Amino acid sequence: MDSSDTPWLVVGLGNPGPGYAATRHNVGQMVLAELAARGGMKFKTHKTNSTVAEGRILPGGPRFILAKPNTFMNVSGGPVSQLMRFYSLEPSRLIVVHDELDIPFDTMKLKFGGGHGGHNGVRDVIAALGTGDFTRVRVGVGRPPGQQGAADHVLREFGSAERKVLPNVIADAADAVEQIATDGLTAAQLRFHTSA
Repeated sequence: MDSSDTPWLVVGLGNPGPGYAATRHNVGQMVLAELAARGGMKFKTHKTNSTVAEGRILPGGPRFILAKPNTFMNVSGGPVSQLMRFYSLEPSRLIVVHDELDIPFDTMKLKFGGGHGGHNGVRDVIAALGTGDFTRVRVGVGRPPGQQGAADHVLREFGSAERKVLPNVIADAADAVEQIATDGLTAAQLRFHTSA
């Protein structure tokens, strides 16, 4: 396969089922829904314990495999490693989109490699792949207010003020995924990293 046509595997982390769909922890899967809509792609059940949509967002643009693991967040690694094997992809072609407590809401950070930063979904992916050498689109959901625990915070839905801005946040993260695949990580970082 010509390397320029090697697909990008984009995994949106989250928890399965409608009860979790609108929570902060599932923002990665919201970004995948946006990407699929842009490319007219439909999600289908896949034998890797994931729901997968394949296609191009732009004619002649990069090929994408959009995947949502059917497992809970903390055991995302199994489906991701199965997807990598099924499609014969290297970790350098993996983009993981996930929520990030340490980044304020309405901002994001893009990075390649490194540790899990306390994110259990990312921790499980690294453990399953045996490497952290993949790209992450870290979508900020902010720290919980007051004494609220982090686990409760990420499993709650966005507040009413946040929901007004959320479509823009999701669109920006989807744009970032597209730019990483088209122009590379550095170009995407220059565009999307806000100076905090």
